[in-house]
Amino acid sequence: MAERYRCTACGNLTRFDVVTSRRTRAFHHYTIGGDLEIEEEEVLDERVERVSCRWCGAAGDTVERVPVGSDAEHLHDHAP
Repeated sequence: MAERYRCTACGNLTRFDVVTSRRTRAFHHYTIGGDLEIEEEEVLDERVERVSCRWCGAAGDTVERVPVGSDAEHLHDHAP
């Protein structure tokens, strides 16, 4: 099931700064002119390191993950 973030401090559901680390495998295709085109990229590992609310700056346990379509997703479905 898909998830999204929700700030319990202000109710934000739409604006977050997310720091993520990814390890990928990709096919690098260089043109004759030296331009790089990355093709067939596969994510091997991905970790969300930090999520902070863009509206109020809250982070850590104040920002929670909620399933898309859940009741918790709509508790504070408004802008501050």
